[in-house]
Amino acid sequence: MVVGDMKARQALTNSGADSLLSSVEAARRDAARRLDPRRRALMGQFLTPAPVATFMARMIECRNPVIRVLDPGAGLGSLSAAFVAAMCRRPQRPDTIALTAYEIDPMLVDYLRATLDLCRAVCEDAGIQFEGRIVVEDFLEIGTRTFAGDLFAAGEDGRFDCAILNPPYRKILTESRERKLLRAIGIETSNLYAGFLAVTARLLAPGGEMVAITPRSFCNGPYFEPFRRFFLREMRFRRLHVFDARDRAFADDEVLQENVVFRAEKTRDSSAEVVVSSSLGPDESGLRIRRIKHDDLVGAGDPHAFIHIVPDGDGDSIRHQMGGLDASLTDLGLTVSTGRVVDFRARDLLRAHPGRDTAPLIYPCHFQGGFVEWPKDGTRKPNALALGLQADDLLVPAGHYVLVRRFSAKEERRRVVAAVYDPVRIRADRVAFENHLNYYHVRGSGLPATAAKGLAAFLNSTLVDSYFRQFSGHTQVNAADLRSLRYPAWNTLVALGRRIGKTFPAQDELDRLIEEVVVHG
Repeated sequence: MVVGDMKARQALTNSGADSLLSSVEAARRDAARRLDPRRRALMGQFLTPAPVATFMARMIECRNPVIRVLDPGAGLGSLSAAFVAAMCRRPQRPDTIALTAYEIDPMLVDYLRATLDLCRAVCEDAGIQFEGRIVVEDFLEIGTRTFAGDLFAAGEDGRFDCAILNPPYRKILTESRERKLLRAIGIETSNLYAGFLAVTARLLAPGGEMVAITPRSFCNGPYFEPFRRFFLREMRFRRLHVFDARDRAFADDEVLQENVVFRAEKTRDSSAEVVVSSSLGPDESGLRIRRIKHDDLVGAGDPHAFIHIVPDGDGDSIRHQMGGLDASLTDLGLTVSTGRVVDFRARDLLRAHPGRDTAPLIYPCHFQGGFVEWPKDGTRKPNALALGLQADDLLVPAGHYVLVRRFSAKEERRRVVAAVYDPVRIRADRVAFENHLNYYHVRGSGLPATAAKGLAAFLNSTLVDSYFRQFSGHTQVNAADLRSLRYPAWNTLVALGRRIGKTFPAQDELDRLIEEVVVHG
């Protein structure tokens, strides 16, 4: 009879949790219709759908009788509601949930109040005391001003046991107010979401945890390196999950972004394993899970602290093969730089067609089958740069250069796309590379022809592309990313280049060459 009563009560509680989530999801859809798209873009607002919020809340492991929880940038409270629903469904529920939610958008605050009222009612039915507090102030400003005390939450030290967040996502300029606030407490980052993560980490109690959904872009690149170093001093990852389909997490907002959901603990203990998983979407269909050491996620000797998210065992082989290559760029005597021509700054020098007093101007649109084909008719991009004193610093001497596109289309098959600039095909004393290209060179001049072809073949391989995707969640290929790679030895690049003729082979054949000459050579 007692068991039956317990089951009935749990069923009632589960029903209340389901009703809470349904109500908040309906409110989210209503708010999404009402919000000004321009203001949403300005604030970096992406409201969390119920399936994603539920997926995240299930990751929380805190078992304290009193749970002090933070929801910074709460929006209308989707994550707060998912957290409450998850706690109410537990067989062993907390005695008290003390929730602090930050939101500055007045329209969303009205929704948020209604959400917390629903949370309170559901908690009462589940026998949980609920203390909900809304702070209508800028989270970064308050958070960087103080890290403890009455401004934050219940508890003697003012710290939180856990946080659940979908932080705003937008760039912050060097001299912006947000950048200065973060810099004042020793945090350097170029995007608002990383600032939210950093301040949240500071506000957690020792042993506290956070669950967050963010773009994957913080995992690599020079702009996020200071943030990675800070975060890895404060926190240790315990779970990372990626969605295989980039359009699933925020489908209603038509956001095509590689996201990662992670759970991290405020500790320096790296002994616990990290669970890495992936699925098509938040419904966990086709879920793949593996366990790795924290040092396999972030190599102890990695000077850039890149974070490698590899949801399947095949990625380990790729990482091992790349890590086992013989040379760095410095070993090879090579440098990679970003193209010097920023076209809107050099507008007066741009020419649609080559002429007597011009130099070739190379854009990504000139890539064709592993080589640069120039000039190109029927393109809106200029083909030439006018010569003169203004152009001198934008040019490099003729030679064999390996070019890599800095940006790729979001759903393009390859991220790393390389081509050889061959001075035999393009007769000119000097050449200009546009800013959307990276170029490999030897102290400002070209490479030997065979080595250039070998390097381009290596960069165009599936091996490199697959490895790059392990730590890069965006479509940009920075020069710093290319500098961080390991490369075949010079003799191997030359041997590979000798196998490349006037055209590059198809992808399958190219990958077989890499396997033969680089991997097993």
